[in-house]
Amino acid sequence: MSEEKKPLNFLEQIIEEDLSKGMDKNELRFRFPPEPNGYLHIGHTKAIGISFGLGEKYNAPVNLRFDDTNPAKEEQEYVDAIKEDVSWLGYSWDKELYSSDYFQQLYDWAVKLIKEGKAYIDSQSSEAMADQKGTPTQPGVDSPFRNRSVKENLDLFNRMKNGEFEEGAHILRAKIDMQHPNMLMRDPIMYRILKKHHHRTGDTWCIYPMYDWTHGESDYVESISHSLCSLEFKPHRELYDWFLDQVVVDNTVRPKQREFARLNLSYTIMSKRKLLQLVEDGVVNGWDDPRMPTISGLRRRGYTPTAIRKFVETVGVAKRDNVIDVSLLEFCIREDLNKIAPRVMAVLDPIKLIITNYPEGKEEWLEAENNQEDETTGFRKVPFSKELYIERDDFKEVANSKYFRLALGKEVRLKNAYIIRGESVVKDANGNITEIHCTYDSDSLSGTDTEASLRKVKGTLHWVSIKHAIKAEVREYDRLFMDESPDTHQDKNFMEFINPNSLKVIQAYVEPSLSEAKVGDRFQFQRLGYFNVDKDSTSTKLVFNKTVGLRDTWAKQEESIQTSNKPVSKDGQNQVKNDQNQPQRKPLDVIQQLGKKYTNLPKAKQLKAKTEIQELAKNVSYEDLEPLFSTAAKKVGTRIATMITLGVLLKGGLKTNAKIEAFIQKGLEDTDALLVAEASAI
Repeated sequence: MSEEKKPLNFLEQIIEEDLSKGMDKNELRFRFPPEPNGYLHIGHTKAIGISFGLGEKYNAPVNLRFDDTNPAKEEQEYVDAIKEDVSWLGYSWDKELYSSDYFQQLYDWAVKLIKEGKAYIDSQSSEAMADQKGTPTQPGVDSPFRNRSVKENLDLFNRMKNGEFEEGAHILRAKIDMQHPNMLMRDPIMYRILKKHHHRTGDTWCIYPMYDWTHGESDYVESISHSLCSLEFKPHRELYDWFLDQVVVDNTVRPKQREFARLNLSYTIMSKRKLLQLVEDGVVNGWDDPRMPTISGLRRRGYTPTAIRKFVETVGVAKRDNVIDVSLLEFCIREDLNKIAPRVMAVLDPIKLIITNYPEGKEEWLEAENNQEDETTGFRKVPFSKELYIERDDFKEVANSKYFRLALGKEVRLKNAYIIRGESVVKDANGNITEIHCTYDSDSLSGTDTEASLRKVKGTLHWVSIKHAIKAEVREYDRLFMDESPDTHQDKNFMEFINPNSLKVIQAYVEPSLSEAKVGDRFQFQRLGYFNVDKDSTSTKLVFNKTVGLRDTWAKQEESIQTSNKPVSKDGQNQVKNDQNQPQRKPLDVIQQLGKKYTNLPKAKQLKAKTEIQELAKNVSYEDLEPLFSTAAKKVGTRIATMITLGVLLKGGLKTNAKIEAFIQKGLEDTDALLVAEASAI
C-alpha cells in the first residue's frame, strides 16, 4: 500500500503558493534565529522543527543565526548550549551566522535613513517618550526633536557611535507616524547606547541596533525567503515590511514574515527570564536540571531526540495559541523508550526477603529478556540467591482478594525466577517489618517446561539479590509546578506554585549488570518506570534520573481531586452518580465508545485515546473481544480500537488462532491507513 499523503500545513501552503507564482525553488532559504540570552526550552523545539523541517522537505538551506544585539544579557555559554541542543535534536544548519556580523551594514543603512529624513535622534527621557506614545485608542504626540536637521542627526548619531554620550542620553528613532493605529509604528527605536562588552565584537561598538531593526534586515542580507516566527510577532510584521521597504532593491529575494502559534505546555513556564530566576534563586541546580523544560534539562533527564521530534510533529502547526497537556510529551517519551530501553531490575524502597528453604550458599544465574519489544537485544544473566530485596509496598501481612502481590499465605512469581509463598515476618521493637520469610517451589523456575513452572499466579514481583546488588542513588523527579498554568495568575507570583516534592533522592539497589552503565544510558526499571544514568555518576557511584513513570500518575491525582471537589451529601459522602449503586461501565464498552470517534480526533487526541484503550484492554478477555472481529467495514474506528486491544492481549500472552490471523490480515488489506498501521504493528 502506498504511504498516506499528509495534508499540507498552512506554512507549506504559503510556500507552495509562492512556488506556483514563479518563485524559484532554489531561492527557498530558512533560518532559526535564537537570542543567546539563555538556554533553549521545549517551546523552542517547535520553531526549530518548523524551520529545519521545511528545509528537509524542500531540500533548502537553513541558517542558524544568533540575534546577538543585547550584550547586557548574552553570553558565549548560551551560544554553545544552543548549538549543542540543535545538533542533539538531529538538525544540521547550512551557515552559522550572527546579527553582529551585520553591525556595520545596519549602521550604514541607518545613516541612509537619516539622510532620507526617515530617522532622527531623540534626546528625551524614556519616561517622556512613553507618555508621548499614546495608547491603542489614543494617538501619540510628536517628539520635540522629531524635526532636527539631517546634518544635526548625522552628527549626533556619529558621536553616539564614537562613545561621546552616556547610556540613555540619545536614541535613534525611525520617523514613521506617531498617530498610526499600530503602536509599533509610532517612531520605533532603532538604536540605543549600551556601553557593554559584546561576546563577539568586544568593545568595538557602544551603540546597538534594536531587534525590530535588526531582524528583517538580517533576513534580507542572508536572502531568507520565509521568515517564520511565533504569533507574538504578528503585530511586528508591518514594521518588518516598512524597514525592508527602505533597503530592498530590485532582483533580490525579499523575506516574507509569517507567524505560527507558539508551543505552550501545561505545568511549565516558557519565559527565559523566569527560568533564569529559578536558576539564580537556587530553586533548581542549573539550566540543565532535569526538572527544567530546557532541552538540556530534558536531555539530562533521559528524553530522546526522537520523542521530542515526535511530540512536535504530533502537536502540529497551528495559527492560534493553545496549551498542550504535558502528558502528551510524557506519552511520546514512554512510547520511544518502550521500544529501545533495556529492561533491568532495581529496588527503590527495599525490604529483605529470605527464602527459608533455598539452599544455604547456593547461587544461580538466571536468564532474563533484555527487551520484549526487540528480540534482537537477546538475554542477560541475573544472579539469584537465598536473600533478596523486594519493594516494601509489594508485601502486606494481610490482604484481600484483589491484592495480587505478596502476602502471608499467598503466592507470587519472582520475575524470571521462581514462585514463592509468604510464610512469616520478623518485626523490630516498634512493630515494623524488617524481614519477610517465604518458601519457594524449586520446580517453578520461569522459562522451564515443568508443570510447576507453567503454573499461573496473578502477581509478578521484581527483585535483586542482596549479595550481588549494587547500591545506587536514584533521583525521582516530579513536575516542578503544582499549577497547570503557573505564570498566568495576575495576583500571584509563579514561584508560589513550586512543587516542594519535585525532587526525591533515595538510595536504591540495582542488579549487577548495571555496573557497566555509562552516562546517558537509558533503562526501564521493571514495574517502576524509565531511568537514565546521570552525569554525576562516577566509577564508584551510580546516579540515575527518573525520566518518566510507566503510566500517567498525575491523571489519577487530578481525577481524585475532582472527585473530592464534588458535592458532599449529609452523610459526608461524595455524590457521584448515585454513589456506589451506579453500575460501572465495562472496559470493552468504553473502548467501543472511544473507537466510534477515533478517526475524527486530531492526532494528539488520537494518541491519548490509544493510550486509554491500551490501559482498558488489560481488563478485557479474548472471549468478549472476538465478536468485534466482525464489525462492519464502515465502522472503521471500532475496528481500530479492536485491533489496538488485540495487540495488548497478544503481548500479554494470548495465543494466536485462525480468527485472529484472519482479522489481522483483513486489517492489513484495508484502505484506512490508521487501521493498516495498527495491524502492521501486531
